[in-house]
Amino acid sequence: MGVRRRIAPAEGQAALRAWQQGSADRKTTATAVRFSLEELAERAPGNSVEVRVPPFGVAQCIAGPRHTRGTPPNVVECDPATWLALVTGAQDWPAAVERGKVAASGLRAELSGLLPLF
Repeated sequence: MGVRRRIAPAEGQAALRAWQQGSADRKTTATAVRFSLEELAERAPGNSVEVRVPPFGVAQCIAGPRHTRGTPPNVVECDPATWLALVTGAQDWPAAVERGKVAASGLRAELSGLLPLF
């Protein structure tokens, strides 16, 4: 069973293109982030890692132990611009982590094999 999509792929792709062209307003950026989180959850289904991109969205992904209470043991968090740069290939995972642009904690919080998405 796939992820329940809230954003149509055409709308999400358009938002990503607008962001890449530097013409995305806050609403378009939010759409691009949410669409890319849905895409990540679709490609890497599971509940062992929580990916947070405040203030726009969160997704659970990657197969493994599921958490049910409190702070998840595997968390990835970054700002929207960093997230979109990662999913579009404008920035690579190791460099973003090294520069402190991504906070990744837990044994499974390593997304370099999944990114870029587009």
